[in-house]
Amino acid sequence: MDDRVLIARVQAGDPSAARELYDAHVDRVYRLVYRLAGDPDQAQDYAQEAFIRVFERLSGFRGEAALGTWICAIAVSVALNGLRKVKRLRARETELGGAVAVSSPHREAEPDLKERMAQAIDDLPDGYRAVFLMHDVEGYTHQEIGHALGVQSGTSKAQLSRARAKLRRSLADFAKG
Repeated sequence: MDDRVLIARVQAGDPSAARELYDAHVDRVYRLVYRLAGDPDQAQDYAQEAFIRVFERLSGFRGEAALGTWICAIAVSVALNGLRKVKRLRARETELGGAVAVSSPHREAEPDLKERMAQAIDDLPDGYRAVFLMHDVEGYTHQEIGHALGVQSGTSKAQLSRARAKLRRSLADFAKG
């Protein structure tokens, strides 16, 4: 179905059209915000908040980008804003495992690559992480990322390059050992 027709039906109050729009995009939105947040509960909250905003702002959709790209732009914004709010709290949290490692004189075994990669991605600056996840994980084009994040496609390409370089540096010692 054409996005314009679907939007018109939603705005006319058709609950089946609203459900159709939600069902068509919820999986991709959830995957994206989950990868940004790294926590299923936060991702669920961010996805829900994103769709609340989508339905509130649907009348403002201008069609300059695909509907899915516009929805994901809202989801990325919601997730990044939410992550900024909890960043201070996370920085103060100390895992019990980390406290034990500090007190023990021996070094723990190296974590596996999957854990190291997840941590390296989490450590990327917000913009780099968003571009990396959207491009390399979710398959968005640089043009779509530019629309979603409000940057030029060249900026998206540069941030992706920098994100990949940071990840290579972060994982270099793992590759050696």
